[in-house]
Amino acid sequence: MGYKAIAITDHMDQSNMEFIIPAMVKAVAALKDHIPITVLPGAEITHVPPSLIPDMVKEARRLGAKIVVVHGETIVEPVLEGTNRAAIEAGADILAHPGLISPDDLHLAKERGITLEITARKGHSLSNGHVARWAMQLGIPMTVNTDSHAPSDLITRDFARRVLLSAGIEEQKINSIFQHAGELVEKALRR
Repeated sequence: MGYKAIAITDHMDQSNMEFIIPAMVKAVAALKDHIPITVLPGAEITHVPPSLIPDMVKEARRLGAKIVVVHGETIVEPVLEGTNRAAIEAGADILAHPGLISPDDLHLAKERGITLEITARKGHSLSNGHVARWAMQLGIPMTVNTDSHAPSDLITRDFARRVLLSAGIEEQKINSIFQHAGELVEKALRR
């Protein structure tokens, strides 16, 4: 499908993080010389009280997560109010499907350099237009993400482009979003 890198960011919270990340780090290390793409161990912190998110982000990184995503306040699978803000303040790499993210949180995301997800996931994608419009207006970095739960959820570059276009992102901005994904990978590899 043309992937150069992929991050595996399984859903996790306090109950399973210490099991998932070390197991993923071990699996990625074992596969490193046997697969043609870069695989990054990661975490998607999900359904965690906002006050605990900063410690969870730190712990995920300590355990070896190269990419830390926080499950944002999506309109179809709600998490606690304040999750978007906590993820931004904690320095997560990506705020996934942040739903109807507030103006204050958008400005803080820009200030902190947090990447906002434009998702290909059914349901979560309903608020892509809102996220994209404000991210473009304020200059907040974006990435397109499959939010895959199964191999059949993986998408091609052309489909990703269509997701971005349908979110209202102008054609000339799309290549910079793809380039930003590469920058996220490079940053993660330096950790």
